Amino acid sequence: MVKKEALSEDMLFELADFFKNFGDTTRIKILCAISEGELCVGDIAEKINVSQTALSHQLKLLKSAKLVKARKDGKNIFYSLDDDHVKKIIEVGLDHINE
Repeated sequence: MVKKEALSEDMLFELADFFKNFGDTTRIKILCAISEGELCVGDIAEKINVSQTALSHQLKLLKSAKLVKARKDGKNIFYSLDDDHVKKIIEVGLDHINE
């Protein structure tokens, strides 16, 4: 629900910046892939058919936006959605497109 009072310029900027992260097909593919469960970099790259170099760059952006989180296990890093809000945003977007 959008708040009734006007949002500050800073909040509007942050919101626009947040939604920019959803404006890239590769980042959406990553989010959809890990929405099914935690995956390591190699598995994500294979699942969405991108190089690990390109994937690492996108994961860095998604992590800095707090859309994904990482867990290190030995030499492997596993990624998952940061929280259920991210999955809900994707689901709502898909619902809107499918109407």
